[in-house]
Amino acid sequence: QVQLVESGGGLMQPGGSLRLSCAASGSIFSIYAMGWYRQAPGKQRELVATITSGGSTNYASSVKGRFTISRDNAKNTVYLQMNSLKPEDTAVYYCNADASTIVPITGRNDYWGQGTQVTVAS
Repeated sequence: QVQLVESGGGLMQPGGSLRLSCAASGSIFSIYAMGWYRQAPGKQRELVATITSGGSTNYASSVKGRFTISRDNAKNTVYLQMNSLKPEDTAVYYCNADASTIVPITGRNDYWGQGTQVTVAS
């Protein structure tokens, strides 16, 4: 299967920056798209940003211009650079990968990390 491990969350003041990382490991055959989602208390999980293996990106309107998603295909790692953070960015951030595996041989499935807390407060 595929394991995703996130890192980089924490407490930051409004206007500050944080960088999240997510490394995928396991019996990976191919990772097609990777992304970040977030869930604030009492709210549904929402898309933050995604990136394909070819580098095409998609952002939620609420983070466009402030967040940047990038990917290192050789390391099976995705990053989220978060600038100009706002209190409303406070949430648990989850890494997602659309991937297929070698052992066992599978088609494309969604995999999720355990989440990392981001808190923006003064």
